[in-house]
Amino acid sequence: MKRTVFLGACALGLSVLLSGCQPAANTNQPVVVTNPSPERIDTASIQTELLRIENDWPRVIKEKDVAAVERVEADDAVFIYPDGSVGNKAQDVKDMQTGALTADSWAVSDLAVTVLDADSAFVFGHSTVHNGKYKMPNGKTMDISGEYRFIDTFARRNGEWKLVAGASVRVQAPMASASPAMMASPAVGASPAMKASPMMKPSPAMTHTPAVKASPATTP
Repeated sequence: MKRTVFLGACALGLSVLLSGCQPAANTNQPVVVTNPSPERIDTASIQTELLRIENDWPRVIKEKDVAAVERVEADDAVFIYPDGSVGNKAQDVKDMQTGALTADSWAVSDLAVTVLDADSAFVFGHSTVHNGKYKMPNGKTMDISGEYRFIDTFARRNGEWKLVAGASVRVQAPMASASPAMMASPAVGASPAMKASPMMKPSPAMTHTPAVKASPATTP
């Protein structure tokens, strides 16, 4: 019995000794950090939605769709018009309500969408207005017919795309380029025929002569 206890004690002591001789765990292993995968941006879907909004503006203007303006434009939207003035959503809504903006036709073309991230993008394009009129607050009517280049900035808020800023400029008619016939040439430059010549200098025939002096015939 004592022998069994003695052997058991020896075995226990040996196991403790061996466990104490085991090398310590290596706690200096590099920590692998897994970066979250980048958010996937559905560019095609964003482009489709913003093009739909832009292509619908001619209808909105023609039908004076106030609800569409209130839905698409952000409450804090800012707009710069071709004359340099600054507008906002409240003014756009008022113009729609009063019918201040009219046109026989309003077409948009050359639209292109640039997606910045999942919640922001901008659209630039070209618009052509025929017989466009805008009644100003002072009662005068401005002719806004012509071609324009514009850029609109959109932001997604609460899952809906909102127009937050826009600017437009009038496309000026191209100036006629100078042609050879209009450019300076030797024919219009200073030439010997245009320089002072003896024929242009005072000559004896132009100087005072006795014939033009007072003569005895003119004395009393």
